[in-house]
Amino acid sequence: MSLFIAEPGAAVAGSVRVPGDKSISHRALMLGAVASGATAVDGLLEGEDCLATLRAVSRLGVLVRRPGPGEVMIEGVGLHGLRAPDGVLDMGNAGTAMRLFMGLLSAQAFDSELIGDESLMRRPMERAAKPLRDMGARIETINGRPPVRIHGGQRLRGIRYEMPVASAQVKSAALLAGLYAEGETTVVEPAVTRDHTERMLQSFGVDVTARGGVVTVRPPRQLQAARISVPGDFSSAAFFIVAASIGARAPFVIEGVGVNPTRTGLLEMLALMGADLRLVNHRSAGAEPVADIEVRPAPLSGIRVPERLVPLAIDEFPAFFVAAACAKGETLVTGAEELRVKESDRIAVMARGLEALGIRTEVLPDGLRIEGGPFGGGVVDSHGDHRVAMSFALASLRASAPIEIRDVANVATSFPGFAALARSVGLRLEERP
Repeated sequence: MSLFIAEPGAAVAGSVRVPGDKSISHRALMLGAVASGATAVDGLLEGEDCLATLRAVSRLGVLVRRPGPGEVMIEGVGLHGLRAPDGVLDMGNAGTAMRLFMGLLSAQAFDSELIGDESLMRRPMERAAKPLRDMGARIETINGRPPVRIHGGQRLRGIRYEMPVASAQVKSAALLAGLYAEGETTVVEPAVTRDHTERMLQSFGVDVTARGGVVTVRPPRQLQAARISVPGDFSSAAFFIVAASIGARAPFVIEGVGVNPTRTGLLEMLALMGADLRLVNHRSAGAEPVADIEVRPAPLSGIRVPERLVPLAIDEFPAFFVAAACAKGETLVTGAEELRVKESDRIAVMARGLEALGIRTEVLPDGLRIEGGPFGGGVVDSHGDHRVAMSFALASLRASAPIEIRDVANVATSFPGFAALARSVGLRLEERP
């Protein structure tokens, strides 16, 4: 079992550039596959999750070339050009890929089956299946979990679907199926979630409208091939934003980060705690806004997190919990039950890890109460959750003794090279097999 050993006493300094955005990379590969013509992607995240999507696209009959690091050329086969794979499609650890492929494959003429690694095979898939079935898809799960079997040859109809829980992945699955449906497909969100799918559909020429959490897609005759530049992943940048907030002695810069406003709730949460954060050098990568994020040293104080920010920071909460443990006073997070069905139960796993390092917590059904205090050292089990593993590496910046973080192999799914990049800016982090 692979480990991180994080030594105390470090400080971060300088600047860093993180890998490409995982969410955007998945979508670029899928939409490029069903576009007409050649789609060029640069900045693609070459982590295991996105490579699983790339392999699946190839097995569906799409020619994908990789001319250089982070570069992909996708020879799109059109909306109706995918071919039946010669076996099951393995999504590895990529929950996003599985749910989005459910939408894309539900309207194909052939049957398909989606599986994943041990962690993904435990994750719930019925929330994505529900709107697809309402559209006419035939999808089977085993007690709500993978394998996901999709029966081809179904005629889909557009629907208006009001999501009971905010989820960008469920929304995206329905919108992708809506490309093939008869009539409009509308998804109503209880709270606005990340909108990468809507922005990218527009980049491929699809008629999409989004206003106030109501998103409508109108089925196109075809998708037009596009050039996609993938910005730095905000969720990966989050680890260095928190690292600088709790462990920098001078201004620290994370360069070239996607700052889509549906993703940046962490910045507002940290600002409410007193963090000194500045967005500079604004530009764009296609439909996505990009900036450099400058973090200056400032003391943090505990807050009650506004529930409206929860969907805008859902993947960043493990790192945020570490920041909360370093803040003066109490931090309370509620309305975050979605964290219980990620790669791990992130509420329970983060609480156990924080307590192992001397931080007092109270687990709530939909969140966590954290009392800021000094970190000791100790042993933390990440339960194979990449974001949990990376978050506890940050705790060493305030720890009084080494921290051993177990089961960290899945860090490669979203952030290949994390340990080396963390060392390059000052963390004392060693990875052991």
